[in-house]
Amino acid sequence: MEIKQLKTFKTVATLMSFTQAAKKLNYAQSSISAQIQMLEEELDVKLFDRMGLRILLTDAGERLLQYAGKIIDLEEETRNEVAEAKEPQGSLTIRIPESFGVHHLPSVLKQFRIQFPKVGLKFITCAHEGLQEDLRKGVTDLAFLLTESITAGNIMTEVLGVETLVIAASPDHPLAAKPIVTINDLAGETVLISRVDCSYLKSFQRILIQKKIHPGTLLELNSVSTIIQCIREGIGITVLPRIAVEDDLDQGRLVALPLEDGELEVALLMIWYKEKWLSPTLRAFMKIAREILKG
Repeated sequence: MEIKQLKTFKTVATLMSFTQAAKKLNYAQSSISAQIQMLEEELDVKLFDRMGLRILLTDAGERLLQYAGKIIDLEEETRNEVAEAKEPQGSLTIRIPESFGVHHLPSVLKQFRIQFPKVGLKFITCAHEGLQEDLRKGVTDLAFLLTESITAGNIMTEVLGVETLVIAASPDHPLAAKPIVTINDLAGETVLISRVDCSYLKSFQRILIQKKIHPGTLLELNSVSTIIQCIREGIGITVLPRIAVEDDLDQGRLVALPLEDGELEVALLMIWYKEKWLSPTLRAFMKIAREILKG
């Protein structure tokens, strides 16, 4: 497969139109169709479903679109590096926990944008599942996780800091009145967790399993901010990094339950694939993250 074919495919997939892609690329529509057909024949898959005048990406097309974007960006970055371009271009795809994005990313992003204004950045909310495979395939360039550890022979990790976890509740919650809260007190409680920010929950779950404690209803939400709002309204308890609820704790909207066993802590890890080529822009992003988060 050729870069030209991948660029054509990406244009068609972005515009969802062979006609519009032909106009944008200044090709005959027959040339667009031929390039897509050659890709489909070479890969032995169908990339688009034709539905009358509309087209839709197939599952294989969706997967190819991710790789096509990375290959095109890499080609552009390679060209810039070899030609010693003054302003690097291309893009990076980075997976981050939501709480990291809100409280740590802006400082890193501000510094990176000053140095690399033409480099595109795509941030994906990070769940632990599938991360290793995405890093291996190159779909994700870099990831950050809040967790105790991650074990994989082909994954590199670097500790950038430590985050304290708190069990947060409304001031009106019955457990908020207790001077000391034991793990046994959590039995039967409604627990709210984030589906996309939950790698650190393994520490909490491990303690519950060791103590044979079974929470009551488990509510999974896609937003940390939604969870915090629900906890303010007295809907159960949650486990979050202290930094995510610091303002609410200071303002008295939430309380951190005083655990008998002390505070929980997890590491802030920077993660990348061991055999991945670290481009200058990726190395620069990692360097800035180290300087800001370790400093």
